[in-house]
Amino acid sequence: MTSSVRGAARAATLCAAFLSLGASAQPDYGKVEIRTEKVGGGVYMLVGEGGNLGVSSGEDGVVLIDDQFAPLSEKILAAVRKISDRPVRFLINTHFHGDHVGGNENLGKAGALIVAHENVRKRMSVEQFSEMFGRSTPPYPKGALPVVTFAESVTFHLNGDEIHAFHVPPAHTDGDTVIHFRKANVLHTGDLLFNGIYPFIDLDAGGSVDGMIAAADRIYALCDAKTKLIPGHGPAATREEVKTFREMLAGTSAAVRKLVAEGRTKEEVVAAKPTGPWDAVWGQGFLKPDAWTGLLFADADLRRHPKAPKTSADRSTPGK
Repeated sequence: MTSSVRGAARAATLCAAFLSLGASAQPDYGKVEIRTEKVGGGVYMLVGEGGNLGVSSGEDGVVLIDDQFAPLSEKILAAVRKISDRPVRFLINTHFHGDHVGGNENLGKAGALIVAHENVRKRMSVEQFSEMFGRSTPPYPKGALPVVTFAESVTFHLNGDEIHAFHVPPAHTDGDTVIHFRKANVLHTGDLLFNGIYPFIDLDAGGSVDGMIAAADRIYALCDAKTKLIPGHGPAATREEVKTFREMLAGTSAAVRKLVAEGRTKEEVVAAKPTGPWDAVWGQGFLKPDAWTGLLFADADLRRHPKAPKTSADRSTPGK
């Protein structure tokens, strides 16, 4: 097994950790080690048990991208201290999922100013329901909520870099943010990029395959041959891996939509194994081929019968 495949396989467990919050099987956080990888120009990637973190370090302090789970906050801060003795001034959330914002309250208490797209705060403020996994996530406490929100973009002029955080139209969720370290030539994509495994797309939070493809196109357009990318899950990526990810999204979704257009049921589509040509490479992670096919079927069904994304509160509201 190559190092890239091993990294992708580990990414699958990280994604699963988010999705298992509230379930009986909890990760053993005591055994988690935070691994640090320099990606360029004062920017680092931290890998632990959740979405990959980004760190910008320099004379102005530390900017942290995402924070995994609350029990890992001390380990994450210890890893950051090995990079810089300066405080974490800003924490930017790429989206609202628990494996990316679980440590918000702890980081806020430690002095970090939490920044995110306005939809992240909205979703963290109310109970969320995932139809795919049949479970609810309760609202976050006030101390975990972003303090500064933006609608389109915000730029931090820190550590000799322009750190440009911008929102993309609904893709993985309706609150996705890409962070572009312009001078360092590094992009943190959040869960708009799963490097080497089938991604989870949160259809209940406004996500869609078409949105993911559009986001991949936008990210690719910002890259050159030397750009390094920190994906939400999986090993650090290159421009070509963004292209490959985009091609997989387009190819697998087209294969499923063809069967849906023929009137096949979900069971018939899954049984037909339409993602077969991609499964050996992409199907070794958290979402196995049948689950990915089922998600693509649900996405195609939403294209035929559009409906507004729902929170768990919406499910009990008459007329919705």
